[in-house]
Amino acid sequence: MTAPFTTQLRARRGTIHLGAEDGAAITIRVEMPAVWDTVRVRTSPAEPVEPLKKRALEALFPQAQFHEDFVMKLAGWEILNEHESLAAAGVKDGSILLLLHRRRRPLR
Repeated sequence: MTAPFTTQLRARRGTIHLGAEDGAAITIRVEMPAVWDTVRVRTSPAEPVEPLKKRALEALFPQAQFHEDFVMKLAGWEILNEHESLAAAGVKDGSILLLLHRRRRPLR
């Protein structure tokens, strides 16, 4: 099996490993446009969305006080139930998730 194209795109060095990696581990990208940065994450498709969001926030925006102030989007749509698994949310190997502030922020 070959790696998805998105794993070859620019991201921070290293890969975040989340949860127990079983034989069905997937590699995804989490991009945060507000800081122009991206992390690569290797995890099980059974892992819930919320821990992924928290780990990505720790890496990309450590000054965030509350993870509830941010949303995860897949293909332009907000993932409303962060307690469901990545697979149930439609995340597949090579998916790109966006991590955004919940409310629009003024430009400075």
